[in-house]
Amino acid sequence: MWTATSMIVGICVGSGIFFKVDDILKYTGGSVKLGVLVFIIGAFSIIFGSLSLTNLEAMTDNTGGMVAYFEDFFNKKIASGFGWYQTFLYFPTVIAVVSWVSGIYTILLFELPNTLNWQIAIGLVYLLTFYAINILSKTIGGHFQVVSSIIKLIPLLGVGIVAFFWHQAAPSVPQDIPIQHTSNVGFGWLAALAPMAFSFDGWPIALSISNEVKDSKKTMPKALILGPLIVLIVYLSYFLGMTHILGSEYILSVGDGAVTKIGELLLGRSGEKILLFFVLISVLGVVNGVILAHLRMPKALMTKQMLPVKQSKTKNPKAFELHSALISFLVTISWYVIHYFTQKFGILPMGDISEIAVVFGYCFYITLYIKVFKMYRNQEIHHRFTGQIAPVLAVFGGLIIVLGGFTTSPIGLLFSFAICSLIYFAGIKSYQKLNA
Repeated sequence: MWTATSMIVGICVGSGIFFKVDDILKYTGGSVKLGVLVFIIGAFSIIFGSLSLTNLEAMTDNTGGMVAYFEDFFNKKIASGFGWYQTFLYFPTVIAVVSWVSGIYTILLFELPNTLNWQIAIGLVYLLTFYAINILSKTIGGHFQVVSSIIKLIPLLGVGIVAFFWHQAAPSVPQDIPIQHTSNVGFGWLAALAPMAFSFDGWPIALSISNEVKDSKKTMPKALILGPLIVLIVYLSYFLGMTHILGSEYILSVGDGAVTKIGELLLGRSGEKILLFFVLISVLGVVNGVILAHLRMPKALMTKQMLPVKQSKTKNPKAFELHSALISFLVTISWYVIHYFTQKFGILPMGDISEIAVVFGYCFYITLYIKVFKMYRNQEIHHRFTGQIAPVLAVFGGLIIVLGGFTTSPIGLLFSFAICSLIYFAGIKSYQKLNA
């Protein structure tokens, strides 16, 4: 249970929360109350979404996480399309970008040359290391996930706890930085849901290991409830702590530099380095968690005849797993190379390749929530809260996040949907060809 819960916490809580407070305040005009509302809406999409999916988890013994839900409760063609989307786009792009981000924080921590080539090189070392760890041992990767999840919570909860007893005045904005005052942004605060969606994203990844969790039908529903609640509490603790200690205007004016200031105020001159260490461990926990999940996806698709595999591979379990790991690794490396060139030449209409798949995923999640609601109406599900109330709230939260993504970058979102659709329909085509 703790591995599954730490997968949810460890993947959701990456570096984003450390550096998204200023972005959220910018879109809310410095309003702390609206910022809290944004966090709660973001939590809607995972807390009520995960509560809804506990019904499906309890009704299937199938492998593949959400792929199994689409297979059992929709049809195999849709499941294949979704499986391809996760295997060839969602998981590998997240791994590629977060590995690169790990390289950035390593450079900042050890004061190395901060160039794209150095960032990519160090990120590649992390990527290769965690693939090796998880291929050689399932348990080591799981243990690292638990440990890294605990470590990353220390500064986030710590800031909130210290803020409770903090009575000093907010620091003054440095003279060389223009002061950004709070303002009324109207409905512009909806744009804050885009960075919030990325900060909360990743919780469904834990479902990919459900078949390996002891007593999965009882354990996974508990993890799906506990994990998102921990994420929400941690995020609110850090957000409210930061705004209380530094003040909205300081955070708005200084931007990402607010993280350095909070480290200095709480831990002295070495505070920046200490906080960067925690951020690095936090990001590495995401790298490990997503790799741990992605390694299993090609195997799940091959066993469902959604991905071609030689019959000789299936007769040898170890060879079968290595074949799955090789596919995962090669796909991720390919996206890592693509990421390098998109960053070098700035050819994407959005920030990085991981943003291609995030919002599109919520469209899939929403269809599952609607399915749970219909199953409740058909008396296949009997728990009113998780079968009726939770799916409605989850759909509402999901739609707002999709709207937030469109508000932030309409062209970027349309580009993302086009790429995701190509992968999705390729998965459907593959299944039809293999099962003709």
